[in-house]
Amino acid sequence: MEEDDVDDEEEEYESSEDEIILKLFPTEAPPGAATGLDVEALVSMSPFPVYNQNGATHQFKTNQSPHLNSNFPSSNYNPASNIGRTIVQPTIRVYNLNNYSFGKKEAQPEKDATVPARLARMQAKYEKEGMRRTVEGVLIVHVHNHPHVLLLQIENSHFFKLPGGRLKPGEEDIPGLKSKLTTKIASTSTAPNGQIIQNNADWEVGDLLCSWWRPNFETLFYPYIPPHITKPKELKKLYLIVLPESFMFDVPKNLQLLAVPIFDLYDNGKKYGPVISSLPQLLGRFNFVYL
Repeated sequence: MEEDDVDDEEEEYESSEDEIILKLFPTEAPPGAATGLDVEALVSMSPFPVYNQNGATHQFKTNQSPHLNSNFPSSNYNPASNIGRTIVQPTIRVYNLNNYSFGKKEAQPEKDATVPARLARMQAKYEKEGMRRTVEGVLIVHVHNHPHVLLLQIENSHFFKLPGGRLKPGEEDIPGLKSKLTTKIASTSTAPNGQIIQNNADWEVGDLLCSWWRPNFETLFYPYIPPHITKPKELKKLYLIVLPESFMFDVPKNLQLLAVPIFDLYDNGKKYGPVISSLPQLLGRFNFVYL
């Protein structure tokens, strides 16, 4: 295409856009039309949040459409009941990485040497137990007042994962997640008979951040169930873990526990995968208080 043709197309597009703008916002009001804009009425009808600039508390003034909230049936929805509703941004405390100690414990080797072997074992389990259910914890510390997420890295590999694991059939999320965290990263002690004992940690499990679905026996996860999938193969849930002021972590010898800044996770699916690289967006709704 010649350069002149491009210019002609741009002029044609601009002309069309001007006509559309004139139709949407005519310079002259039609006969009998009311004049002036009722700003308050427009705000009350808006389905979008309106930022309240009267304070720095990250509060919002909203009047949601019934289509945005299933708790309001459209037939009984009263817009006036939702005007001025205040939403407070959730706040979580985050402690400095230096507050925590790190040790080593017996190795916990991976059950499968390759990804295809892991998927084959998953398929065999699925045929016996049904959909696989996984829970993982998002543990946050800070370095120089910037949030870091604790990730496990398999030794001599580029594979990262959140601490957690597979739930047993019938096992509930929260007790199962606490048990997995204790097994994976809590400290251990030695009994008089030489037996290694996992020290129970008082994990504080917070919000459910996201649910991810594996539709097939493949490595791909989605934050939704694709429309054509009726029997997903795995459900993975990510929970926020609020850490205490100090804690002793014991990490298996074949793993490393790394504090990764969220700026490195953001939009970095090539290195961390879609689940972990989505954490900056999932955590963006929280207000962090650095202690």
